[in-house]
Amino acid sequence: MNFLIVVATFFAMEGLTWVIHKYVMHGFMWSLHRDHHDHSTDGPIECNDYFFAIFAVPAIVLMYFGTVNNFSPLFYISIGITLYGMAYFFVHDIFIHQRFKLLRDTKNPYLLAIRRAHKQHHKHTGKEEGECFGFLWVPVKYFKMYFNKNKALK
Repeated sequence: MNFLIVVATFFAMEGLTWVIHKYVMHGFMWSLHRDHHDHSTDGPIECNDYFFAIFAVPAIVLMYFGTVNNFSPLFYISIGITLYGMAYFFVHDIFIHQRFKLLRDTKNPYLLAIRRAHKQHHKHTGKEEGECFGFLWVPVKYFKMYFNKNKALK
């Protein structure tokens, strides 16, 4: 049962991430997220990076209360949130934005679709008119871009 809580939380985070990204990061907290779109910050750290600390707080609080209550479901929810945060860091910061030069030449259709969707999101430098606010779920049209491109090459 605890494993199912972790997995369900991990996948539920995708919907929550979409809502937070669209309405919080592109809403009232745009001042922290803006430099991620317009690259106005010099150096390796952006104001947007503060979101990692902000989003870690609920996981830490849930982990604490889940632990002091004999590993209640709150603990396993916190594990799902933490795993999602780790996946986000590896895919978004390492793979997509290449903060560390890894997986640059991948041919994996799913990873290429994620990269394309994220590029579409970043083509909008303002807080309005955005698209692709999710992270792991990629609209089918981005897979089609990849497969249609490969068909043209054959």
